Amino acid sequence: MSSLSEELVAFRRDLHRHPEPAWREFYTTARIVDELETRPLDELYVGSEVLTDERLALPDEATLDEWLEQARADGAREDLLEKVAGGNTGALAVLKRGEGPTIGLRVDIDALPILESESDGHHPAANGFRSEHEGFMHACGHDGHATLGLGVLDAVIDSDFQGTLKVFFQPSEEQIAGGKPMAESGHLDDVDYLLAAHLGLDHPTGQIVAGIDGFLAVHHFHADFTGYPSHAGAKPEEGDNAVLAMATAIQNLYSISRHSDGATRVNAGLVGGGTATNIIPEESFIEGEVRGETTELMEYMREKAERVMRSAAEMHGCEVDVKTEGMAPSARSDDEIRNVVADVAGTTEGVTNVLPTDSLGGSEDATFLMQRVQEHGGKAAYIGVGTNHPGGHHTSTFDVDEESLGIGIDVLSGAILKLAQERP
Repeated sequence: MSSLSEELVAFRRDLHRHPEPAWREFYTTARIVDELETRPLDELYVGSEVLTDERLALPDEATLDEWLEQARADGAREDLLEKVAGGNTGALAVLKRGEGPTIGLRVDIDALPILESESDGHHPAANGFRSEHEGFMHACGHDGHATLGLGVLDAVIDSDFQGTLKVFFQPSEEQIAGGKPMAESGHLDDVDYLLAAHLGLDHPTGQIVAGIDGFLAVHHFHADFTGYPSHAGAKPEEGDNAVLAMATAIQNLYSISRHSDGATRVNAGLVGGGTATNIIPEESFIEGEVRGETTELMEYMREKAERVMRSAAEMHGCEVDVKTEGMAPSARSDDEIRNVVADVAGTTEGVTNVLPTDSLGGSEDATFLMQRVQEHGGKAAYIGVGTNHPGGHHTSTFDVDEESLGIGIDVLSGAILKLAQERP
């Protein structure tokens, strides 16, 4: 763990104790900025300074205020809470060291609505840094990702790096909602090389994936069905059943034809409606998603899904309003960065195995940032840093092996230095 200090371990555990979900990363952003302000940075942007106004899946004002008060109670600085209020979370650290390329590192910072295990065998519970926000936890390693961001920044500061380093601490990845407003902020437009990183992904400690591909493009939607209520016993014919429209839509969503060009997915993940057994339901909803192996395939599924839901509503005399809650395109890692990461990882202490590539098999809105850089002539890659996690991602027993954080810091900072020196 050559690049992992006790201070970074303490920082990671502090974030783990105070998990915050998408657009509510108030304490998290404040703690990150606390740390960044102790570094010799040239520029530091917070919240709205690194996001556009177009934020999807933003919670209602009451929920945001509740989490802001929680961050205040947890000890977040008042001046920083004023900057992140309203869901303006996230930060960008910029280090300028003379002539050279501009290199970006993207890490995400949000947590998940999962109750963390209290088992003695669960490392955070056994060592006093289990989540203090019941029902929420860092079940995907984003506390470790934020730590990677700080550790890489420290390693580059202590090196002979020549160029500009930008470290993006991105909010709301779990909602697939923070990548787009950060990508469109303008801060990516001069980046020559962008690295994004993720811990685990079913790769053990010591294994590095030099450039992940196989991102499924994704679209999250929320559909509200509205019908007309009536007495279910006395006048059932007078009602327009919104739950029936929803059920019809769900059945037909899973009947959308697959596509010959590649993999497609659909899921109605959260559904509900109705008020009582003797009332024809007036309202119902579906929260779901479609995915595709390419952005075009995702759009195919999106178009079909929206047609299905409109048709189901019309069939049962109802109306439906479909809103986008989150989205991300597909992306591919560039070989220029993949090869550099593989070369560096091959000579890094603690690395036992280097995979040139792997398929993510899911979705990630780092693809928005990757795409933005690539559209402006730069190169991008998504790097996997293996970690032993006793429970799978998004489970109550998930944790990261802290040894892997040091390995990740060494590989990522080494790749940044090599990219700056050689500009492949």
